[in-house]
Amino acid sequence: MTALIQPTPRKIIHIDMDAFYASVEQRDFPELRGKPLVVGGDPNGRGVVAAASYEVRQFGVRSAMSCYEARKRCPDVIFVQPRFDVYRAVSQDIRRIMHRLTPQVEPLSLDEAYLDVTGLSVHQGSATLMANWLRAQILVQTGLNASAGVSFNKMLAKIASDINKPNGTAVITPAEADAFISALPIERFHGIGKATARRLHAMGISNGADLRRTPAALLVNEFGKRGQFYHDIAHGRDERPVKSQRTHKSVGSETTFRDNLNHDDELRRQIYEQNTDAFNQLRKKQLIAYTITLKIKYADFTQVTRSHTLSTAFDSAESAHYWLDKLFSDIPRLLPIRLVGVTFSSLMPATQILPQLDLFE
Repeated sequence: MTALIQPTPRKIIHIDMDAFYASVEQRDFPELRGKPLVVGGDPNGRGVVAAASYEVRQFGVRSAMSCYEARKRCPDVIFVQPRFDVYRAVSQDIRRIMHRLTPQVEPLSLDEAYLDVTGLSVHQGSATLMANWLRAQILVQTGLNASAGVSFNKMLAKIASDINKPNGTAVITPAEADAFISALPIERFHGIGKATARRLHAMGISNGADLRRTPAALLVNEFGKRGQFYHDIAHGRDERPVKSQRTHKSVGSETTFRDNLNHDDELRRQIYEQNTDAFNQLRKKQLIAYTITLKIKYADFTQVTRSHTLSTAFDSAESAHYWLDKLFSDIPRLLPIRLVGVTFSSLMPATQILPQLDLFE
C-alpha cells in the first residue's frame, strides 16, 4: 500500500454551525426550543426543507427534503418561514469573531468557514485550543452552538467537523490520517457525491483504502480531472489554500410559487421582489454589476433566461426594472410559470470603480 505523502505543516480549522437556521429560530423564539422544527416552505405546496432541528432529524428529516415528506415522517413538525436577513446578520457576527483570531478566513456559506491558523502563537499555538476558543466565543456572543474540525488540510478538517456534531471538536493529526482515510467510506469524502459514489462502488471501491489502491490513470479515465482529485485525497493530499478573498461571479435571488402564475402583473411584482433582494445583496457585498439576467421556469420544469449588459453599472434596484420589463416581454409565454429569478453578474468591487464615493448612499 502506498504511504501517505508527508503533509504540509498547515493547521486548518473548519467551523460548522449546528442546524444553523433552525437554531437561530429556537434561540429567538423560546416556545420552539426542544420541538421538531423545520425552516422551509409550505408543506402543502412545493416547499423544501432549508434546515431541520436536531429534534426532527431523528425522524429522518433532512435539508433539501420536500416539506410534504417531512410532515409525513413527523406529523408534529413545526414549520417556520426562513428569515434570511437575520441569518445573514448572525453570520456576520460569527465572521467577526473569526477575524479576531486570523484574517485567513474563507466562508463557504452562511454557516461554515475555513480558517488557516498556521504559525499563530495564541492559545499556545494549538489549533485545537483555537477551535475551542472560537466555539466558546460564538456561544457567548450569539447563543448558538458550533462544531469544529482540525487537521492539516481542508478536506480532513471539513470531515472532522462532522465527527462530534453537535457542539463538539474533532482532530485528525498527520499521524492518524493514514488509518482514518483507509477506513473512511467513500460517501464521507468531501467532493464525492451520491452519483460518483455509486460509480465508485460499481468499480469495487467502497472506502479510502480501496480508492488509494486504484491507479490514478484509471480514475482519470473514468472521471476526467476529478479522478486525479479523488486519487490525491485518498493519499491525504489537499493543497488548496484558505482563500480569504472570495471572488463573486454572480449574485441573485429566485422564488418558486406555490401555485403556477399566469398573470403578467403578478409575475412582474414577483420579479421586482427578487430584483430588490438581489440588489440588496450586491449592496451588502459592496459590489456593482453590469449584467442582469432574468430566469423563468415553466410548469413543465423547462426554463429560459434573458440577459442584458450595460456600459455603466446598475445604480439602484429601480433602475433595473426597465430592463427586466424588456427581458420579460421577450420571454415566450408557453405555459404557466412556476419560478422567477433575477441574477446580477459582470461584477466588480464598488470601491475599485468609485473609490471616493459610496455608490449605494
